[in-house]
Amino acid sequence: MARNYILLPAAIFGLLLTSCMAANVLYSGQALSTGASLSFAAYQFVMQADCNLVLYDNGNPVWASGTNGRGSGCQCRMQYDGNLVVYTSGNRAVWASNTNRGTGRYQCILQRDRNVVVYDPQGRPIWATGTNVAAASNVTLAAAAAAHGPTNVTVAALNPAAAKTTAKTTAAGGN
Repeated sequence: MARNYILLPAAIFGLLLTSCMAANVLYSGQALSTGASLSFAAYQFVMQADCNLVLYDNGNPVWASGTNGRGSGCQCRMQYDGNLVVYTSGNRAVWASNTNRGTGRYQCILQRDRNVVVYDPQGRPIWATGTNVAAASNVTLAAAAAAHGPTNVTVAALNPAAAKTTAKTTAAGGN
């Protein structure tokens, strides 16, 4: 009987860990190492070996950080200050979303509409790749309550005009 009590907490802990890790979400404090990616359906957000962070749709690139060749052993980190940053193996930042807002639980989500969006702790979008397709009008955030508390929020998709502005800024200035 005592053995069952030992296995039960281990099983619950295993379920909690599994439920916290979504294939399409990067939480504050997590990183995509070289070769790692977020995935949703036909979309992949990949930290490549050439140090470029790229969003693919069915294998075709639709957005990139433009950091190819700027380092090796790179990783993309979702920081606790809300900034999504690509670092080289020497810990040098080569690209950032420039969304540092203060300490909190931020999320970078590869959404079902193909857009990659950083959300603040209140569920508000603060940065996006601007690559959303018209198929999805609303996006639901469902953060793991076990790891981050009850943060289920429904937000409207980004304004298409704002998304285009974000995409142009990203391409021009690296934001």
